[in-house]
Amino acid sequence: MARILGVDLPRNKAMHIAIRSLYGVGPKVGTDVLNAAGVDLLKNSNELTEEESNEIRKVLDGYTVEGDLRREVGLNIKRLKDLGCYRGIRHRKSLPCRGQRTHTNARTRKGKKVAIAGKKSIKSMK
Repeated sequence: MARILGVDLPRNKAMHIAIRSLYGVGPKVGTDVLNAAGVDLLKNSNELTEEESNEIRKVLDGYTVEGDLRREVGLNIKRLKDLGCYRGIRHRKSLPCRGQRTHTNARTRKGKKVAIAGKKSIKSMK
């Protein structure tokens, strides 16, 4: 099993798919990295040799991926929160930041529904 940047690549997958398990590597970057490293895109991840995995590591040094990218994104969000700008406030409140409606949707971002406690119906007086 190949291990690149502290991540185990999935077994029995084509390399152009398996390399996408790295944070920050998508279809375009993955294809570019494999072509620069001289690895066949359709090669099975189980068949990857040590030399090929070392070559992939060397090529990935030129990209911001995994821990560095996670840290950069986290610091960007923290900066927005500290500034107190609109996007930062939305991040603080765990609401969508990109203009989506929240009246009926946004359940993924807001979390599970919570019933309003303490609301009682008015009883008719006789």
